[in-house]
Amino acid sequence: MDAPEMMPDLGADAMPPAPIPVVHPPAAAHSLHFWVRYSLMEYMRFMWEHGGYLIRRRHIQWPMGLYLRIKSTLAAGLHFVLLQRGRRTYEFSIDQHGIVRTSDTGVTLIGWEDVARIRTYTNGFMMVLKRGTLPIPFRCLNAKEVDAMKGIAAARAAGELQMRATA
Repeated sequence: MDAPEMMPDLGADAMPPAPIPVVHPPAAAHSLHFWVRYSLMEYMRFMWEHGGYLIRRRHIQWPMGLYLRIKSTLAAGLHFVLLQRGRRTYEFSIDQHGIVRTSDTGVTLIGWEDVARIRTYTNGFMMVLKRGTLPIPFRCLNAKEVDAMKGIAAARAAGELQMRATA
């Protein structure tokens, strides 16, 4: 039998660089804190727009695209009603560390690595997560908070709100 080849010890120089947070200035300068109570129609408008985006991205043609958009919007509306989301008030805190959503059912901590993208729709921002979405209506934000959210969205799109290894 052949002996396994011995790997030389490279010492500390072989260690990969440690990840460090890279923070975009708008995200570091602004911390958002607001409350949201969704209405069924508002939530369904978000889902209708988001469904259209997903269908266009997947190049699904008419009439199947329309069918899937209607089906997904109605399913989201049904879940909204069954989970009684219209009766809950959600408190959001957004900063360079991530998103904290608090409601009567508990606290949800969402790191920036779980945010795939932030989209802007007619009624507000949609945070597309690895599993699910977080709609944020414009009506809950003042003008400075909307600008801060746009800065955070730009930072997220540039990949600057996540843990990255340095070169």
